[in-house]
Amino acid sequence: MSKIVNLRIVRKQEARADKRRAAQAQAALHGRNKAERARDAQDAEKLRSHLDNHRREP
Repeated sequence: MSKIVNLRIVRKQEARADKRRAAQAQAALHGRNKAERARDAQDAEKLRSHLDNHRREP
């Protein structure tokens, strides 16, 4: 015979698993520490400055 399963509990477990997967995806996108964000901002500023310094005036 098969095992008796409470569908309410299974539904809740699936919902928790979905939330966990979504949280991990968000953490991968936004879960950077302050030093990493500062480094990326500094790199972007350096690139922008480099491009502005090489801009030709009309």
